[in-house]
Amino acid sequence: MGIIGWIILGLLAGAIAKILLPGRDPGGLIGTTLIGIAGAFIGDWLSAKFLHKPISNHFFDAATWGSAIAGSLVLLIGYRILFGNSRD
Repeated sequence: MGIIGWIILGLLAGAIAKILLPGRDPGGLIGTTLIGIAGAFIGDWLSAKFLHKPISNHFFDAATWGSAIAGSLVLLIGYRILFGNSRD
């Protein structure tokens, strides 16, 4: 998957994670994209480490999308645990 694919995956996965977990979180378009890209890496690592099933890097693979969204949710939950409602 190329750089454009990672950017699109990150943007959409980050946006879906923010929709699933609404609240005041950091970032606009760029922040959401970075959360999604980092979430894809975290989701892949979690899947390989705990499920013993590494994720393939194909753009249209459901496991890739699921791990990216799950990793983004982990990042958002971690942010809220660490910083709470500091943006009030």
